[in-house]
Amino acid sequence: MASALDDDEICNDDYYSLLNVRREATQEELKAAYRRLCMLYHPDKHRDAELKRQAETLFNLVHEAYEVLSDPQARAIYDIYGKRGLDVEGWEVVERKRSPAEIREEFERLQREREERRLQQRTNPKGTISVGIDATDLFDRYEEDYEDMVGGIPHIEINRMQISQSIEAPLTTKDTAILSGSLSTHNGNGGGTINLALRRVTSAKGWGEVELGAGDTHGPLLGMKIFRNLTPRCFVTTQCGLQFSSRGVRPGVTTVLARHLDKNTMGYLQWRWGIHSSMNTSIVRDTKSSHLTLAVQLGIPQTFMMMSYQYKFQDEDQTKIKGSVKSGFFGTVVEYGAERKISRHSVVGATVSIGVPQGVSLKIKLNRASQTYFFPIHLTDQLLPSAVFYATVGPLVFYLAIQQLIIRPYVRAQKEQELEKQRESSASNIAKKKQEAEAAVLLMQESVRRIIEAEESRMGLIILNAWYGKFVTDNSRKHERAKVIDVTVPLQCLVKDSKLILTEASKSGLPGFYEPCVGEEKSLKVLYQFRGVMHQVLSGDTEPLRIPKQSHRIDTDT
Repeated sequence: MASALDDDEICNDDYYSLLNVRREATQEELKAAYRRLCMLYHPDKHRDAELKRQAETLFNLVHEAYEVLSDPQARAIYDIYGKRGLDVEGWEVVERKRSPAEIREEFERLQREREERRLQQRTNPKGTISVGIDATDLFDRYEEDYEDMVGGIPHIEINRMQISQSIEAPLTTKDTAILSGSLSTHNGNGGGTINLALRRVTSAKGWGEVELGAGDTHGPLLGMKIFRNLTPRCFVTTQCGLQFSSRGVRPGVTTVLARHLDKNTMGYLQWRWGIHSSMNTSIVRDTKSSHLTLAVQLGIPQTFMMMSYQYKFQDEDQTKIKGSVKSGFFGTVVEYGAERKISRHSVVGATVSIGVPQGVSLKIKLNRASQTYFFPIHLTDQLLPSAVFYATVGPLVFYLAIQQLIIRPYVRAQKEQELEKQRESSASNIAKKKQEAEAAVLLMQESVRRIIEAEESRMGLIILNAWYGKFVTDNSRKHERAKVIDVTVPLQCLVKDSKLILTEASKSGLPGFYEPCVGEEKSLKVLYQFRGVMHQVLSGDTEPLRIPKQSHRIDTDT
């Protein structure tokens, strides 16, 4: 349940990493890991008062981890919600013979009151600002127009503008009020509307909505919308409305039937009756790497066929390129464009539209959180190659310049600020973990000495050097400072029968380890000797590691 616990509430303690066991570890594996650490940290093994105190602290941590993971109920809670989930009041009344699914359901019940309080504070504001620009004077003008231009500057004007905004106000867990409004102007003529909708979730299968609206151009509106899941793979949406105006009442009905054709494909059938009656069928296929839409519509006044395709790059910026073709009684329009994420909450996109008889247009869109800014720029009424060229190349050059000069420096500075805040907020906890790690290393010394003697006698596995943290290997980042800690002793302590096995978890939770660089990418570098031969390996923070391996062997010729 994503909203049951805030991200900042989840504890970073990793019991699996502390015991160095798999998340699927059996009771026997847990018991073996627990016994080994108990032998290492048991307070009775140390005579020095300070070491005894430190051993007692670490022993209690290991015991706490084992108590949780060895209890099936507590382990199920920990796997789903982390350590903080164990602290939720009410678990003591839960039967101990429950499955993880039943425990999840019980946790959600215990959190329901908290969710209802959050509903009262939550709104979902959405807004759109659209500014239409007429730039036809750049490409499509008569020679005599030059005489009317001031200083030879083309005449560019804003001929259309629309602003819309909506907010949601949860009344209860089932009821929501939605208030929306819009203002628009076109060539000096404008108008506005305001709408109020009340939505109620009637069951797990559907909801209903009643809408009231008023405006200075269309008059009052009374509408109703119903959504219903017919089967697990099929749903229907019906919307009907009455538009009151000086010319009478105009009724309208729209029905959409949708069905999952397979895991990634939806099929839609739409019937619309009213001012613009039509029938539409479409197939939408959405996968991790692409999005395809095929649609056919028969109607008044528009009948058309349309196909669009979007390719999604699997990169950090979520880059997408798209193209579409739409042809009907109105003519033919070809569009192509791209969009890319420029920051955590912002996405920018540009689309070139080439149509007959529409001409050439450039559409620029910026999404910032739930706000959308749209700028359709009409370049020419004719199909001019120069307009197509500049509409394609201009936004690309402008984006690359802004990306290099503004966006990347801004994002880099923002990440540094976030890292600094994260370091400051976790400074006390990191200091505590560092003390625990240093204490653990002191307590390991005697065990490590015995392990090394045993391994040397059989020409086994000897950890010569081990470092954990951020390594700088890229020449372009030489100015950055490596942030690593020495973990030779903790790793040697984990060697058993000439083998070292680390599970798939963050290594910062291992005994003797701590977080050397909060929020940054970390690795583990190990230089070890096995059967008298030098080996070396570099492993990612959460990658499993098993040594020795033949592939780690260092070539003596180099």
